[in-house]
Amino acid sequence: MDKADWMEEFPGAITITDVDGKIIFLNRQAALVFKEEGGMSLLGKNIRDCHRPESREKIRQILETSRPNVYTIEKQGQKKIIYQAAWTWGGEVRGLVELSLEIPGEMPHLVRD
Repeated sequence: MDKADWMEEFPGAITITDVDGKIIFLNRQAALVFKEEGGMSLLGKNIRDCHRPESREKIRQILETSRPNVYTIEKQGQKKIIYQAAWTWGGEVRGLVELSLEIPGEMPHLVRD
């Protein structure tokens, strides 16, 4: 099994960019999520071109500070959590990873101390 094989079948959307914002990986779910924007044809495109100025600034901050950006959205009645974080190699920031995961309508919340 190739290291990236599991990402193709992962039920959430995974998008990975290089440090310049060029999209270098989309799993199948991400291609479906971004179908109207071009799906797999987004590979090689810059993620900044897909976002508004305030989002481009957030991406810059994530890459500069390595602090993740986490929030929830709702589209067409489906809630999702978006987790954006820098990825590193050898201690150096190399790009951005975005995970988009559907949140079930009812979900237990556990507090573990």
